[in-house]
Amino acid sequence: QVHLVESGGGLVQAGGSLRLSCAASTPTFSTYTMGWFRQAPGKGRELVGAINWSGNSTYYANSVKGRFTIYRDNAKNTVYLQMNNLAPEDTAVYYCAANEISGVRAPLYEYDYWGQGTQVTVSS
Repeated sequence: QVHLVESGGGLVQAGGSLRLSCAASTPTFSTYTMGWFRQAPGKGRELVGAINWSGNSTYYANSVKGRFTIYRDNAKNTVYLQMNNLAPEDTAVYYCAANEISGVRAPLYEYDYWGQGTQVTVSS
């Protein structure tokens, strides 16, 4: 069992930045592909981006490409989501998730473990 805890959410004005963190409670963190998802009110959960076990492969949704960056520190069992130039449509609960087998383009249902989520609100 892998326990994931997100932090770093909050309220920010449009154009601002936030960095989310996700700490994992497993010594095998470096073997997992890590994904960031988000869910806005009334909408489904969508993949924002993902990073492979070593950090040398990433994937981003078109809506965040060029604004968001995912990176990881395997020594700290932590994955990060740096979000720049935030817009009101980025408002959502952001979740990190881990999958053992699939790569960075894996869909939601292939992720094995999920965090509890952190709220990001972007005001206009």
